[in-house]
Amino acid sequence: MLAVRFGERALPLAWRVETGAIGFETQKSLLDAVAPWVPPSAPVTLLGDRFYGTADLIGWCQERDWDYRLRLKGNLVVFDGGTKTTTKARAAERVFYLEDVELTGKRARTNIGIIHDPGHAEPWIIAMSAKPGYLKTLEYGGRWGIEAMFSDFKSRGFGVEDTHIHYPERLGRLVLVMALALHWAVSTGLWDARHHPTPSEKKT
Repeated sequence: MLAVRFGERALPLAWRVETGAIGFETQKSLLDAVAPWVPPSAPVTLLGDRFYGTADLIGWCQERDWDYRLRLKGNLVVFDGGTKTTTKARAAERVFYLEDVELTGKRARTNIGIIHDPGHAEPWIIAMSAKPGYLKTLEYGGRWGIEAMFSDFKSRGFGVEDTHIHYPERLGRLVLVMALALHWAVSTGLWDARHHPTPSEKKT
């Protein structure tokens, strides 16, 4: 699923329901479908978790001059000058910023920012187009809006898992209905906040 960040939430734009493994070709088909919708002058930042942090997706973003913050797995090979190591090893060495390194056997060139805040079991290892820094790496946190969206679809909202639907085409149509309902709910909430703001909303 591709979604657009809207305030503190994400709203679905395009999706595909399939059984079995989903690879880059499925991701690419959705991205290729949505890319023409974006005005040429509009800046885009693509956010994705560890399932999406691949050399192929980095290359796709670079071809279109899209900014990106993609979380990487810890076992990916990194070539930094003449040194061959892994993303996890660099994080363990407390190396927080890597510029213009090559990633995996495909040698995708990218920058990498690493954050390992106290109390967190694992570090964020983030591939990015921007010059790496703490705040630039922290921008990956904008992806959490999609977690709220999935909660709306699942246990805290529409309860899609309770339907026990297994046919992809039927589930795809149900997602369409839920996506329209979510758009309506968010737009209604924004309208109400604009016309009947609470005291705290008036301050902002």
